[in-house]
Amino acid sequence: MSASRRKTLLLTLLALICVATLWLAYDWFESRYIRAFSEHATLFEGDRLQLPPALAGPGPIRLVHFWEPACPCNVGNQQHLSELQAHFGPQGVTFYSVQKTGSHGQLPANLDSFKALAAIHGSEGVPASPAVAIWDQKGQLAYFGPYSEGATCDSSNSFIEPILKALTEGRAVNATHTLAQGCYCPWDSAGP
Repeated sequence: MSASRRKTLLLTLLALICVATLWLAYDWFESRYIRAFSEHATLFEGDRLQLPPALAGPGPIRLVHFWEPACPCNVGNQQHLSELQAHFGPQGVTFYSVQKTGSHGQLPANLDSFKALAAIHGSEGVPASPAVAIWDQKGQLAYFGPYSEGATCDSSNSFIEPILKALTEGRAVNATHTLAQGCYCPWDSAGP
């Protein structure tokens, strides 16, 4: 075998190894961080959700954030949550969080004022996260569902700002069943 033929063979082998390495890296990244949207919408039903007795009944507007630390979809709504808290916190809205049972992690520093709840009655039936439940001043569940539809969540596509605005203005809201398609992670124990 001539030297030029060996050199060509070696370069071809090296190129194939590089392509295989890049493919494996891409495949790992995609499986870890990129979520394809399901063609099926997720149904959020809040019929069974109840605040703990100490928080139930008349009081301030209460927002409960359901989240799982390992879910990459949380990253898209954490800045939005911070903005919600900055805008509606001074208007009397209190913020709580419920972390998926068995998961480990903590909310980022900009959300450290969220009061952690171990669980709330009915939270085992949450279909996906991130999700949100909002109780009005009378203690009635006003909204349960996702923050938005789509890959990310911000004030331009959020369902939450109009709900909180209506409640802070004293208007009634009843949106406890929501059908949406977006970046969500399964909440049940069979999920990731």
